[in-house]
Amino acid sequence: MIKKTFFILLTFLGFAGFAQDNTASPYSFFGVGTNKFSGTVENRVMGGLGIKSDSIHINLQNPAGYAGLGLTTFSVGASHTSNTINDNISESKVTATGLDYVALAFPAGKFGFGFGLKPFSSVGYEMGDFTEDREASFSGSGGVNKLYLGAAYQVLPELSVGVEGGYYFGNIKNKSILRQQNVQFGTREKNRSDLSGFRFNFGTHYEKMLTDKLQLTASATYAPASTLNAKNERQLATIVLNLGDDELVAEEREIAVADSELDLGAVSSFGAGIGQPRKWFAGFEYQITEANKFSNRSYSLNNVAFNTAHSYKLGGYYIPNFNDVTGYFKRVTYRAGLRYEELGLAINQESIDEFGISFGVGLPAGDFLTNINLGVEYGQRGTTKNNLVEEKFFSFFVGLSLNDKWFIKRKYN
Repeated sequence: MIKKTFFILLTFLGFAGFAQDNTASPYSFFGVGTNKFSGTVENRVMGGLGIKSDSIHINLQNPAGYAGLGLTTFSVGASHTSNTINDNISESKVTATGLDYVALAFPAGKFGFGFGLKPFSSVGYEMGDFTEDREASFSGSGGVNKLYLGAAYQVLPELSVGVEGGYYFGNIKNKSILRQQNVQFGTREKNRSDLSGFRFNFGTHYEKMLTDKLQLTASATYAPASTLNAKNERQLATIVLNLGDDELVAEEREIAVADSELDLGAVSSFGAGIGQPRKWFAGFEYQITEANKFSNRSYSLNNVAFNTAHSYKLGGYYIPNFNDVTGYFKRVTYRAGLRYEELGLAINQESIDEFGISFGVGLPAGDFLTNINLGVEYGQRGTTKNNLVEEKFFSFFVGLSLNDKWFIKRKYN
């Protein structure tokens, strides 16, 4: 137990520095970046479905799932994404790798508790606009992380409720450089925002056996609207770029920028599914995010609008034989799903949508039902209409769910 606790602490300490900058999308320029998936690898390869909870996996999307845990569970996940960006003129390929979550949860009778750290959004882009007499380049990095604590209570054998409190923190840095032909100096603008705020998430989880083998599952969550405080800084400089594109500063000034607030709209989700425990499951989930009050952080853009976001998720799993002791692959969990999301972002009057299809497996490993979860997803984001870009991405996920018995009362001294 001491060795495992030490490993978990090291993972938490190393998360914050590695979690940011784990995206490579020009659409992360807008708002606070690209929203990161909030669940585990197990959820993600089922199309992002978060309505299913069990005794050996942490449900990061619904805090009511803590009440169903049977063992102390530690989960960590990471992903690697290869992104092909097309603007109808040329293609470019970029990659991004990062940790997606670190979480620890404990059962306590009818109660359950958990805490963890995961990215809420991520910024990572490099773009350019070049003409015969003008060159403009834009880049950005950073993101917002979420440190959370959740608890749940089993009100009835079929019904659990939960609440989660999250502290959001991080910083986002943007840089733009403009050069004119036959002008000695270029202009550089740097913006930085340090973001922080709190948010709550409430959830319910319901499971009921309809027959001896068939089980109904239903789930709902609600996160009220909240605010992120932004402490803003801006620097303007005249620069010269040498042959190696090093930025030699001729003069630089600090520009006073007022601090601001960013509204995070309320998020609601609900879904249902049916299946046979430890055998198969299929479900659907719908989520709505009120993003229409959102605004871009550093720039006022006339061609950008934030709208209400919608997502539709369909997925499930299949286990050939959960108790088979001779056939390893019969105990493997096979998962699949698909999703369609209206991201709530419109540019040049074009809605930016995203689609993904995913597959994965849960591989039994070690004692106490510990498992390694692997998955892949192919997806598409955006469009080439109205001078926009289309992204086609392929992601690989890996997660570890480590289960053990902690806090066992001694029977003998």
